[in-house]
Amino acid sequence: MNRELTWRKSSRSGSDGGNCVELAGLNDDVAIRDSKDPHGPILVVSRAGLRDAIRAAEE
Repeated sequence: MNRELTWRKSSRSGSDGGNCVELAGLNDDVAIRDSKDPHGPILVVSRAGLRDAIRAAEE
């Protein structure tokens, strides 16, 4: 699946190679991975679930 997706690095990720998250759109879902480990595991969540998680983290 990694090669088929267009990954975008989070705007919150640092340029020093530290905590980096990448996202890729999948119809109604979003794939999430650690940019330091592009061949590692991928978390797939619904767009609504990701939105709710981000809102909860901002509170």
